[in-house]
Amino acid sequence: MPSTEELTAALRSADLRVTRPRVAVLDAVHRNPHADTDGVLTQVRADLPAVSRQAVYDILAAFTSAGLIRRIQPAGTFARYEARVGDNHHHAVCRVCGAITDIDCATGEAPCLDGPLPDAFVVDEAEVIYWGTCARCRADADSPPQTSPRRPR
Repeated sequence: MPSTEELTAALRSADLRVTRPRVAVLDAVHRNPHADTDGVLTQVRADLPAVSRQAVYDILAAFTSAGLIRRIQPAGTFARYEARVGDNHHHAVCRVCGAITDIDCATGEAPCLDGPLPDAFVVDEAEVIYWGTCARCRADADSPPQTSPRRPR
């Protein structure tokens, strides 16, 4: 996890004013990859209880615009935020529990999808979302119920 000094330097390098709420939001995104706004808000309020929900929304939007964080929103889910920017990776989303896992792109840093694109179209990002069931949810589905069997009357 980045130190407070590193978070502060990141804000300054993005030409953003350094405030306690901004440092707290950036720290929360680093500590909780793929957190939704409520998750970020909960973490921020642990240290700064007076921070409003709207302030967190505004800060997340500013950070996304500045390229400090990435906003992802798989279909049918809430927006989530991650600090892993500047590389080309994709996501695997569990349909049961909603867990999101980063998947490195097989071909490196460049977008790894080649398709029939219009002439002069330059791809700068390709997003792939793999949908399925994570190992934990598969194991839970395969295990017997955790309740005691009924006794005959």
